[in-house]
Amino acid sequence: MATKAHVIDHIRKYNPTARVQWLLAFDLGSLQHYLDHLQVLIEPRGSTWLRTGETHAINTRVALH
Repeated sequence: MATKAHVIDHIRKYNPTARVQWLLAFDLGSLQHYLDHLQVLIEPRGSTWLRTGETHAINTRVALH
């Protein structure tokens, strides 16, 4: 199993603007999920990313009057 530091190092290879201090605030599972997403983004168009269910597929906003 990868360590938090290992996953953060990999994230920063794909997103060097992500600050280490900010990434340290997230748990290992969230960091791994983000890394998986970044790795899919570098694949050719048409590749798929499996949404694991912790986020909604469709989000809406309701205007407050």
